[in-house]
Amino acid sequence: MIFSPVLFAFYVSWAVTGLGVALWIWSWVRVKDPIARLRFQDCGVVLVFAAVMTRIVIQDREMTVFDWAMFILGPLFIAAALWRLTRTQSLTKR
Repeated sequence: MIFSPVLFAFYVSWAVTGLGVALWIWSWVRVKDPIARLRFQDCGVVLVFAAVMTRIVIQDREMTVFDWAMFILGPLFIAAALWRLTRTQSLTKR
C-alpha cells in the first residue's frame, strides 16, 4: 500500500468520528453535571461534523444532495457548538 495524504486524511477522519461519538456517548453515560454534559456533546458535534466534512472534501466522486446538505449545514452546527463552548467555558461547578 502506498502512503498518500488523502488516505491518511480518510483514516484520521474516521478516528476523529469515533472520538466524537465516544465523547457524545460518554456525556450521556458518565457525566452528571448538565453543563459538563453539554460541553462533551458540543465537542463531539464539532469533531463528528469536521470529520464528515473532511471525508466529503477528499472523496473522488461527485457530490450528492446529502453531501451538499452536510457541507452547508455542517459549519452551522460547528459554529453553534463552538459558540456554546465559549459561553460555558467560565462556568464552574458549585
